[in-house]
Amino acid sequence: MVNDIAALDLTDDEYTVVQSLIRNKYKATDADGNVVLRGKQKMLKMKEEFPFTDADGNAAFTVKAGGILDIAGDYTLIDDETDEAVVVLDQNYSLFTDTWKIRDPDTEALIATIESKSTLISVLRHFIGVAGLIPHAYEISDADGDHVGTIDGKFSLKDTYDVTIDDASDVPKEAIVAAAMVVDAIEGN
Repeated sequence: MVNDIAALDLTDDEYTVVQSLIRNKYKATDADGNVVLRGKQKMLKMKEEFPFTDADGNAAFTVKAGGILDIAGDYTLIDDETDEAVVVLDQNYSLFTDTWKIRDPDTEALIATIESKSTLISVLRHFIGVAGLIPHAYEISDADGDHVGTIDGKFSLKDTYDVTIDDASDVPKEAIVAAAMVVDAIEGN
């Protein structure tokens, strides 16, 4: 598949993403509870940066912000083995809905969209700030608008998301799982 990451082979259709209690540090486990991916937001960087490792701690890919303090911008997922851009996570900032686009880095063609399922929760989060206690839920669709999967938050002390991929024939699973971590960190969920 185009947009694959050389160091990873995510074959499951369900993953759980859990944030650490202390900082924007994440792990993703497969349906059997095995760690398949770890990621963390580098602290004190002018540009946002998230290095990711595989289950054995080997560098897999890095997500880098396109600009300094990139509030509504793009984040490029770069394969650490090939040093090639794999996809771009493009945040479309709005007070009414949280929307992220996964795009091809060369053509900028849309690969997938990750969009908040609830406008009300998005609005509460942006205006009141207490909605951080309410788990977020996102719908994932491909470039044609067809359902790909979901990212569903759970009530927990740590930000925890169930990532379900029902049809990833046109969307790289690695980008979806990475996006669940990056979206949580950037949006301060």
